Amino acid sequence: MKIQADQIKDWFEKMREKAEQQQRGQGPQPEPTPKPEKERKFKAPKKFFIASVIILALLLYYFLLPPLNLHSPLFWFTFFVLGVYATLTLGIAYGVFKKMALVLGGIFLVLVLLNVTSLELFRAKSYASILVREPGDFTADIQEIPVDRIPTVDRDTAERLGSRKMGELIDLVSQFNIDNSYTQINYKGDPVRVTPLEYNGFLKWLSNQSKGIPNFILVNMVNGDAHLNKLTENIKYSKSDLFFRDIGRHMRINHPTAIFENIVFEIDDNGTPYWIAGTYKPRISWFGAMDINGAILCNAITGETEFYPVGEIPNWVDRVYSAQDIITQLNWNGKYQSGFFNSIFSQKGVLQTTEGYNYLALNDDVYLYTGFTSMGTDESNVGFVLVNLRTKETKFYPVSSAEEFSAMESAEGEVQEKNYKATFPLLLNINGSPTYFMSLKDNAGLIKMYAFVDAQNYQNVSIGQSVESAYRIHLGEKHFQDLENQQVNADEIQLAEGTIEAIFPVVLEGTTNYYLKLAEGDQIYIASLILSDYMPFYVPGDYISFEYYQTTEESNQIITIKGE
Repeated sequence: MKIQADQIKDWFEKMREKAEQQQRGQGPQPEPTPKPEKERKFKAPKKFFIASVIILALLLYYFLLPPLNLHSPLFWFTFFVLGVYATLTLGIAYGVFKKMALVLGGIFLVLVLLNVTSLELFRAKSYASILVREPGDFTADIQEIPVDRIPTVDRDTAERLGSRKMGELIDLVSQFNIDNSYTQINYKGDPVRVTPLEYNGFLKWLSNQSKGIPNFILVNMVNGDAHLNKLTENIKYSKSDLFFRDIGRHMRINHPTAIFENIVFEIDDNGTPYWIAGTYKPRISWFGAMDINGAILCNAITGETEFYPVGEIPNWVDRVYSAQDIITQLNWNGKYQSGFFNSIFSQKGVLQTTEGYNYLALNDDVYLYTGFTSMGTDESNVGFVLVNLRTKETKFYPVSSAEEFSAMESAEGEVQEKNYKATFPLLLNINGSPTYFMSLKDNAGLIKMYAFVDAQNYQNVSIGQSVESAYRIHLGEKHFQDLENQQVNADEIQLAEGTIEAIFPVVLEGTTNYYLKLAEGDQIYIASLILSDYMPFYVPGDYISFEYYQTTEESNQIITIKGE
């Protein structure tokens, strides 16, 4: 008990001394009250976060290749990815998360409003005028192609021919593949498909990139000839190159503000390989109706690039506008002529493109062809359009015709026992009439037959083992239909016979006609090639017998050849 009393006494003594010291201002001061936890700031490594944002920005730019253009959706996507990361790092670390989030959200709302102002709901008439359809004259605009110049090779067949040609060179096959682009262009007056080779993987790129790509493939669409063209200087910029020789990255670095998507391969008139990229700008509000305003041309060998505005693009360039962009604009034009709500409810005068399209080579340019049909479920076209893929010049031909897939089914039905499949048709001018031409393939994808289908009467189908035979059959049917239309009376048909004094073949609008004169008179007689397989073999001195009717005072049209 005495120990506890002494301890208590000592404690009171210490407390008294402590109180006296505090009164005199001496001794330990009371500990400061700690700040509330919420007022503490986390001292983050500032340089690390700033560096990470910069690194992310460089990576996004390197891989996504966004244009530095405020009208580009890809630019804003990249901006928001970077902005969200910066807000979650720098914003939280330095207590400005709310401010940064509000700024980011505000920019997003502004962009949404800008996008709303370009909606088709509010700007339907503007969308309809992005592409202008001009009336066209079918026979004047679409020249008749001689039978030996009709393109017979579609994309699928071109790929097969290219692969076969590539397989002939074993040393190339081990190092390179074929790029699958196969761009259709005009080259020295011929419709062709061209495509470059590409590196066969990363290791093959390492071993060959110093030399470059030595060849490109050219397939003639008329006769199917495939050539593996050897370049004097190799391609150093391509889609299969890596790092800064990747053609997309190369174009982006040289044209950082340009908006472009599709990059296509072409060759100029000298066979020099180029990459062509159409550049875009919005035609409606901030983001709406992106349309071509020019093109970037890049020499695939040297890497030199140059921008050309629309109207100044070199004539040898064939593919500036993409097919998908043209189809989209054609549908805008067909749907919104009478406004947005008309396109949904009454649909008066509303048109749309058919499901497929093809290309025509005309006047050293490439045109996209597709049909226009109503919004209903009928199987006929009210007309068709041709669009120049370099200038976007568009012509509409109000020709009532069969829808392309109906014509394909009609051709397939003629040989249904063979189970052949028709290619998407090519629109031709045959004797002034719109005519579908297509190839018929077996299950292996090999062309077996050819078909001509009257576009205005798709039940009129001419099938042949060759283009020439199908063409002659079609001309024969057309010839006799014309005779019926002229209503030649039986008493007007006369018989003539005698010895040929002179005979000359003349090609008129793609059709071969033979002008002949008999030794027994001064009259001139005209016979179409389709009347007889023997027509090309007649020579002066041969005997001939035929039926004819008089067309003018000096000439007569032969109807049939007798006595062969």
